[in-house]
Amino acid sequence: MRHESDQAGAPGQAESELERLRLQLAQQSLVQALERWAVEGEVHRPAVLPGLTMFRSAQCTQPTCAVYEPSLCLVVQGRKRVAMGNQTLVYGSREFLVTSLNLPTLVQIEQASPDKPYLALALSLDLREINRLLLEGQLPQAPAGAGGHAMAVGRLRWPLLRAVQRLVELLDEPQSIPVVAPLVQREILYWLLASDLGPRLQQTLSVGTQGHQISRAVDWLRVHFAEPLRIDDLAAEVRMSASTFHRHFKALTAMSPLQYQKRLRLAEARRLMFADHLDASTAAFRVGYESVSQFSREYSREFGAPPMRDIAGLRSAAPEAATSA
Repeated sequence: MRHESDQAGAPGQAESELERLRLQLAQQSLVQALERWAVEGEVHRPAVLPGLTMFRSAQCTQPTCAVYEPSLCLVVQGRKRVAMGNQTLVYGSREFLVTSLNLPTLVQIEQASPDKPYLALALSLDLREINRLLLEGQLPQAPAGAGGHAMAVGRLRWPLLRAVQRLVELLDEPQSIPVVAPLVQREILYWLLASDLGPRLQQTLSVGTQGHQISRAVDWLRVHFAEPLRIDDLAAEVRMSASTFHRHFKALTAMSPLQYQKRLRLAEARRLMFADHLDASTAAFRVGYESVSQFSREYSREFGAPPMRDIAGLRSAAPEAATSA
C-alpha cells in the first residue's frame, strides 16, 4: 500500500479519488431518479425512452426465471445474483453487467430493504448502432482470441455511468428526447465498447465472427424452442460443423444447445403457469414436452420443487416474483 508521502503514487491516487467522487455523485443522482420513476415491484419501461427499463424492490427475492436480451444492466443500489448455465455472477453498484445474446437465466435480488431498496436499470443494446461504431474503426481493436461468455460483469467507470445518468435525466426533459437521446445512447455504446468488456462484445457482435454465427443460432432457438432440436441441421444453418458449433455455443452461453433449449422451455412453462394460470400438463405440452413426468422431473431439478408447488410458493411469496428482471 502506498502512503501519501509516496510522490510517485500521488497522481494515480488523485485520479482514483476523483473517479470515486464522480462515481458517487452520478450514483446518488441515479438513486434519486429511480426512486422517483421506478414503481415498487414493477418493471417500468418509459414510453418516451424505448429500450430503457427500471426496477425497484424493497425486498430480496427467490431465484426467478428471466431471459436476458442483449443489454447493459446497472444495479444502482443493492446487489443481484445471476446464474447462467454453470456460471454465476454477482454484481452491485460498482460493476455493470452486459449481455450480448438472448440468455435464459435465474436471477435473485440479494440486497434490498424498505429503507434502502434495490434499484436497477437496463438498456437494450442497439446491435445495428454497435456495428456502425465498429465499422467506423474508432474503437480499440479486439485482440485475437478475445472472448468468453456472452454475459459478464465489468468494472463500472465514470464516463459510462455519467452517460447513463444523462440518459435518465432526459425523462425530465421529454421534449429533448427525440434529438438528444440517440446521441447519448450512442455515447453509452461507445464507452461500453471501450470498456474492459468491449473486446468480448466485438467478438460476439461483429458480422462474420463465430460469435455472430452463434447469435443467429440463438435467435432461431428463441423462436423455435418448442420444436424438436436437430443439432446437425442448426449447425448447417449457421455454416458450422456440428462439433465446432457445439464448442462455440457452450463457450458463449455456458450451456449446450440442448440445455439452452430446456431452460427456455422451463422458463416459458413457469411463466405460463404463473401468469396465464395453466396447469402443469398443458404448460408442458405447450412448450414442447411429450412427457409430463419428464417435464416434472426437469422442472423440479431446475427450480427445487414440482411445478404446482413452486407456482404456489411464488404466489404466496410475492405476486411480482415471476416477472422481475
